[in-house]
Amino acid sequence: MPAAPLTTLSFLPSLPSFRGRIGRDARSGYYAVPRRFRLHLTPSCPHCLRIAITHSLLGLEETLPVVLLPAVPDGPDGGHSALRPLYEAGSHRHKGPAAAPVLSDTWTGRIVSTHAPDILSDLALRFAGDAPDRPVLYPHGAEAEIEAVEHLCEYRIDEAAQHAGQAGVDATARRTALGSLLRTLVSLEWRLADQEFLLGDEPTAADVWLWVSLVQLDTVHRLHLDATAVHAVADHPRLWAYARRLAAHPAFGRHLDLDGIARRHHAHCRGLEAAGAAVQILDWAAHIAGGAAVRHCPPRKEHPDGFMEPKHALHLRPSGSA
Repeated sequence: MPAAPLTTLSFLPSLPSFRGRIGRDARSGYYAVPRRFRLHLTPSCPHCLRIAITHSLLGLEETLPVVLLPAVPDGPDGGHSALRPLYEAGSHRHKGPAAAPVLSDTWTGRIVSTHAPDILSDLALRFAGDAPDRPVLYPHGAEAEIEAVEHLCEYRIDEAAQHAGQAGVDATARRTALGSLLRTLVSLEWRLADQEFLLGDEPTAADVWLWVSLVQLDTVHRLHLDATAVHAVADHPRLWAYARRLAAHPAFGRHLDLDGIARRHHAHCRGLEAAGAAVQILDWAAHIAGGAAVRHCPPRKEHPDGFMEPKHALHLRPSGSA
């Protein structure tokens, strides 16, 4: 008999505390200037990992320094003590954890944004410029599809996988959540049947979102599921081949801190592992460029070198559409 699934705290983001945006020029207040801003990231966090990948894809190492934070937050409230001064500067007696990701402004010493989707978009649209060798992560006309992928990853993969293995939830609810997850994976499998990336022949922000959700599915949510469920999740060869292919890309694989993800997960989990914990889907370390997963050293104050439609078809729509 499989052990009871883990009870885990939700990793889904709460409402962000700061929602500043980077504008086009000085009239916007916040505007892109080399080395004016900093990113504060811990790649063990899925949203931070997405930002780190985007930062590398766009080659922003010299333009936008990265400050690396511990894999496991060290604050008593689940936040990072190193971020507390920034939060206090922007919100006196800030209530809640000082959480990453953070985009901060060195000119004012304040936080610009803690909202990952906004940060990702601003990196690509405001910092990357028009260099021909940089990927276009937010192609004109694809904005609604990318927003739909964000919604799909958060709710139909991440949240569904968590509910499918959540202890204390009745079996019917877990089966319903697992069914939703598997239908989504089937749709993604068929979408990748004749194209290399999620929206076509070039990588976009949609691939960054999906790849990180697949990492979380195998390295975190799998531990909550029974073995039969994990085998069903793994039975999508095109999808996991896609995940392997992106893991070998330096901008993706170099930021995958498997040890940090494991430590962060176990710091938040309560209960026993389920039988699916023994059924690894991918050997991530073996597929990462260079042959080994990233193991981050203890963080410094600053790191300037930051481094064919099946029955259940995937119909991408922006959130809020019918």
